[in-house]
Formats: sequence, C-alpha cells, structure tokens
Amino acid sequence: MKYLFKTGFLLLSFSLILTSCRNEQENEEKSEVERLMDDPDNKVEVKDGGDKIKIETAEGDEIKIKKDDGEYKKKIDRADGSESKVKVDDGEVKVKTDN
Repeated sequence: MKYLFKTGFLLLSFSLILTSCRNEQENEEKSEVERLMDDPDNKVEVKDGGDKIKIETAEGDEIKIKKDDGEYKKKIDRADGSESKVKVDDGEVKVKTDN
C-alpha cells in the first residue's frame, strides 16, 4: 500500500510539472505582429473588426495587414524607402520586394 501511494504521488506530481511547463511555453510563442502590437512605442490601428491592421513603428516603418475573402495581404513600407508585399491566397504565398 505504501509503495502504491508513493508511486501514485510521484506520477501525479510529474504530470503537473509537465502540464505547467507546456502552458508556459505556449504563452511565450507570439507572432511578429503580436509583438509589434504589444510594443508601447508603436502606433496601432485596427479597423473592420480586425480585418485591417496598421502598425507604425518607432523606426518609421509602416506595416499594413488586410484580409479580404480568405486572402491575406501584408505590405511593409520601410523608413529607408524600400517596400515589401506578401500575398497569401489558398495556401499560395507570393512575395514581391521593391528596393
């Protein structure tokens, strides 16, 4: 009986440790957009219930993310004048970069 109680207690404590570590790891994983939105130095505008997001960074970069009919578009205008566009449509990713 003593052996059964010790084994049960060890298994319970081990499972609690693994669960708490897993939850901590999930909270740390944020996307690039979430990190930019959480930065207090950046100016963030959200429109149309989250379908349009505009972020202006402290460095002068401007990032626009838009969702239309299941299609995502991301446009980045950098302070140095370069521009990048990413379009995701039906799993197909198209990248266009202008320098």
